[in-house]
Amino acid sequence: MSESNTSATVITEQAPQHSRLSRLYTGTGAFEIVGRRRVYYAITGVVMLICLLSIVFRGFTLGIDFEGGSKISLPAADNVTTAQVEAVYAEALGTEPVSVQTVGSGSSSTIQIRSEALTLQEAATLTDALYDAFQPVDSSGNPSRNEISTSDVSETWGSQITKKALIALAVFLVLVSLYITVRYERDMALAALAALVFDLVVTAGLYSIVGLEVTPATVIGLLTILGFSLYDSVVVFDKVEENTRGVLHLNRRTYGEQANLAINQTLMRSINTTVIGILPVIGLLVVAVWLLGVGTLKDLAVVQLVGMIVGAYSSIFFATPLLVSIKERWGPVAAHTKKVLARREQAETGAAAKTTAASPAGATAAGVRVANTTATLDRPAGNAAERSAREARTGAPRPGARPTGKRQKKRH
Repeated sequence: MSESNTSATVITEQAPQHSRLSRLYTGTGAFEIVGRRRVYYAITGVVMLICLLSIVFRGFTLGIDFEGGSKISLPAADNVTTAQVEAVYAEALGTEPVSVQTVGSGSSSTIQIRSEALTLQEAATLTDALYDAFQPVDSSGNPSRNEISTSDVSETWGSQITKKALIALAVFLVLVSLYITVRYERDMALAALAALVFDLVVTAGLYSIVGLEVTPATVIGLLTILGFSLYDSVVVFDKVEENTRGVLHLNRRTYGEQANLAINQTLMRSINTTVIGILPVIGLLVVAVWLLGVGTLKDLAVVQLVGMIVGAYSSIFFATPLLVSIKERWGPVAAHTKKVLARREQAETGAAAKTTAASPAGATAAGVRVANTTATLDRPAGNAAERSAREARTGAPRPGARPTGKRQKKRH
């Protein structure tokens, strides 16, 4: 290939464009989370407001353990449906049951009726009506009245569980606050507690909005998700502490920018932890609903599934941005942030001025100034009379004048 062809061939090399997934794995700080914290604050506030309104005005669907009542169970035959059971109940007692549902699958499935507290006479009347309508059989295949069971649950048991759960929650929050304050600092403890409150309100609000039944298993699951949410927040805070160590002695990056880098560096870890934690919960939910039909397992799995997702959101998009907002409101971090931003603005202003001077418009203006100066220097001093008068005063010949006679004789 000739030299002209070689010079005509132009190879353009472009910088490699990294995908979002690649930036997510490398954690280079490409995702702006702290800088857009007002957007996430707005989302968090709207979600919390909706959940609080639902809790206040809609309330919860409390289980029999909290409200008390009677629970009647009978084997679920192939030709028995929940609608038929509700009809028999209404005909026998003249009222509607609170709920009727099928629990379990296969030969071990049962139909559970939940109602208000029944007297002994009402329970006997309902048992006779159910036996006459469905003829439940025992393990030997013979119809048996003993296959229909009735149990009463007092609301005091549920209230005791609620009281103990609230005490455990208070102790947990106090211990967590002390640990984070000692291990990290006070501002991190405030941000972590705010994230825990968000997790509790949103999880409880979703139960209220959807109308899921609140049972003792739900309360236990609610306490377990607090530990998961706290763990995720502490992991991010640990990286924030590492990145911001000594940042006040530097003038290149602010505390918020270093915290945003920490979120990016732990973002993939938070996602992996959440996914790995959700998978067994989903498996538990599948086993509880489709295979065994155990209501306790279902209640526990649902609250954990919701809590893990909400906890992952709060640790990434709420806890750390809130920490930065607290830090930048007062104290040395606030002063350092203002100084860094002022220096950065001053540097940008200087760069803009240099760019303007180096632009074609600036060069043209400079050329005009040089041309004007040159024209001034090269301009004639005046007419012939003025030049003669100046020569007479100074004794210097004008340019191009012939020498005088005396000087000619001197030369000869």
